Amino acid sequence: MPIQAVAFDVMDTLLSDPFREALFAATGLELAELARRRDPALYPAFERGELTEADYWAHHATLGVEVDPEAFHRVRRAGTRWLEGMRELLLELEGRVLRVAASNYPVWIEELAAGPLAGVTDRVLASHHLGARKPDAAFYRALLERVDLDASVVAFVDDREENVVGATAVGMPAHHFTGASALRGWLAELGV
Repeated sequence: MPIQAVAFDVMDTLLSDPFREALFAATGLELAELARRRDPALYPAFERGELTEADYWAHHATLGVEVDPEAFHRVRRAGTRWLEGMRELLLELEGRVLRVAASNYPVWIEELAAGPLAGVTDRVLASHHLGARKPDAAFYRALLERVDLDASVVAFVDDREENVVGATAVGMPAHHFTGASALRGWLAELGV
C-alpha cells in the first residue's frame, strides 16, 4: 500500500533548535549543568503537558537557578529557522501525502504551528497533544490513531536515531534525518 502520510520531527529535522542557546540566555548555565541539577523527569513531564510552563520554570527556582523566561523566548524565536531544503520539500509534498509535524517540543509548538509550520504542514501533533513522548511506543500509536492510518502507510522522519528505532518498532517505515537530499532519496524509494 502506498505511503499516505509523512510524519516529520520538528526541531533539528524541519527547523533549527536553539533550545540550548535560549536556555543559556535564560539561566546563564549550560544544559549539562542544568541537567545535573534538576530532576531528569522534569522536561519530559513538561513535554507531555503534565506541567505548565510556569511550573517548569518555577522548578528551576527551587534549585537556586534564576530564570529569565523572556530572554529564553527571545533567543528561541530568533534562532528558529528552516533547515536547508526542508520548507521546499514540504511544499512539494502538498496534496501528495498528509504532512504531519510530530514533535516532543512542549507547548511552544503552538507558536510554531501558527508561524513557520502554517501552510506547509497539515497537522501538528506534539507530546502534550498525545500524552506521550518519543521514543515511547505510545507516542507513535497515538499519532497513528489521530491521523487514522495504519503504521505501514505513515513514513516517519527524525534526526534522533532512538526515535527512528521507536517508529520502526511499531511498524512505521522510518528515516534517520541527516539532510534534505538524503531524505528526498528515501522518500523517492518509498514512491512518495
